[in-house]
Amino acid sequence: MLSLSLIIGWLMDLVFGDPSGLPHPIVAFGKMISFCEHRLNNGKHRKMKGAVVAVGLILLVAAIGMIIPDWLGFIVVFFCLAGTTLIREVRQVFIAVDRSLDEGRTQVARIVGRDTSELSAQEVRTAALETLAENLSDGVIAPLFWYALLGIPGMLAYKMINTLDSMIGYRTERYRDFGCFAARIDDVANYIPARLTAALMVIASGKMSLFGFVCKYGSRHASPNSGYPEAALAGILNCRFGGPHYYFGEIFDKPYIGENERPLTTADMKVSIRINRMAEVLMVALSVAFLLIK
Repeated sequence: MLSLSLIIGWLMDLVFGDPSGLPHPIVAFGKMISFCEHRLNNGKHRKMKGAVVAVGLILLVAAIGMIIPDWLGFIVVFFCLAGTTLIREVRQVFIAVDRSLDEGRTQVARIVGRDTSELSAQEVRTAALETLAENLSDGVIAPLFWYALLGIPGMLAYKMINTLDSMIGYRTERYRDFGCFAARIDDVANYIPARLTAALMVIASGKMSLFGFVCKYGSRHASPNSGYPEAALAGILNCRFGGPHYYFGEIFDKPYIGENERPLTTADMKVSIRINRMAEVLMVALSVAFLLIK
């Protein structure tokens, strides 16, 4: 039943993407996190309070997942996968920046956390493709991985972990203490999926020699995980990612991934989307096979 639910939910995401007209559980996750952060991220013991919030919210959604019957798993899969919406958003960034730089900056701000107000057209395209690679791991491969391993509770728990990290897992003055435990949990939860994502991308490209490139550059990212899928895509496109970015008014100088600082084009976006889809299909096949034999 879990494997059938996985296939149905994935096909629904493939066709519809995120349902904008329906209540979304990830939005609810975000409201829960925001409620706790605004009330507890102050005064003393911020690290301890942040850790309690993170663990408490993860256990809460996992417990909810345990009471959801397997035959309703397709709904969870549908809401927890973000492959189609991510691809649509990245495609729109390239269309927008080709019309005007201001439109490109506005569009890419929908999918990245960095300050986009001063980005060049090249930086807008780079940001979109970095996000495409990173969120293939966070939004598709990792949820499928945890669903295959731990079922519905595993997928919901992972999405809460990832939402916590995306909201409070920053090394800024405001979140450095309160969000540090959430960020570390996210690092652990994504350790295998991020490397699996890079491997699937390389396999999808048919360029097996890129495994060496991924090993060389994957660990250079500020994140212990994000660098691997980004390195895979940089190797496939023969381009360069990384460099300085602004987050919440603070500059973060990310190491470069790759060496070929060439202009990125719509053709690169199309290749990237094709690789993403192929990696996604491979992961769905692996997940179904694992569920059937375990």
